Amino acid sequence: MALLNDPMGQAIIDYAQNTATEDITVLSDICDDDHIPVSYLFREYDEMPEMEKQALNECKGRVLDIGAAAGMHAQFLIEKGHFVDTIDRSENAIRHLKAKGVPAEHVDFFDYKGTDYDTLLLLMNGIGIAKNLDNLKHTLSKAKSMLRKNGKILCDSSDIKYLYQDDKGGMWVDLNTSYYGNFKFKMKYKEHESEWFEWLYVDFEKLREIAEDVGFKVRKITEIDNQYLAELTQI
Repeated sequence: MALLNDPMGQAIIDYAQNTATEDITVLSDICDDDHIPVSYLFREYDEMPEMEKQALNECKGRVLDIGAAAGMHAQFLIEKGHFVDTIDRSENAIRHLKAKGVPAEHVDFFDYKGTDYDTLLLLMNGIGIAKNLDNLKHTLSKAKSMLRKNGKILCDSSDIKYLYQDDKGGMWVDLNTSYYGNFKFKMKYKEHESEWFEWLYVDFEKLREIAEDVGFKVRKITEIDNQYLAELTQI
């Protein structure tokens, strides 16, 4: 039976069965709608942006791919010889991953009991699972408890301050009232539609400050435009 509140998962299933005929639409409470071709979730390594390639090449040891979706990152790592677990909140995404032979569990990150990882992978702004800046410390503390000694988190995010700037560089919102990277989204695909959900975009300095407070050593691996890739190593 189709899960009408699982648009991304249904899109993944349709694409795998060659019946994906529409893009995934992402609605925001702040900016214009975005449209994601389902094929984007099935990219090969050569089709990935350089930042994603860098992240995959920085992975070590046993990896947990958090929010694995169609599993493109996990499958590349498995082919490279890594032991990889995957988790996702999408039931249909997990069905797809299991059909591909990828170790997968349908579970929320905050409820996941797995530990003893060398790398936690949070790509495509996966750190957004924190929902908002106030919850980022708790999120990183949970992640730290899942890592081996000297284990690390690899994550990318964006400083989206530019969305609030006018043509002269001034800000049209009061940045002191609420963190500007706290977003709300909704996803649609065909007749499938999610509820509104919170998602965080965090600038590097905020991430560094909170991660160091939790006990991580933080390194910015690369930055392109407003997007960056970061490594958080347990010390």
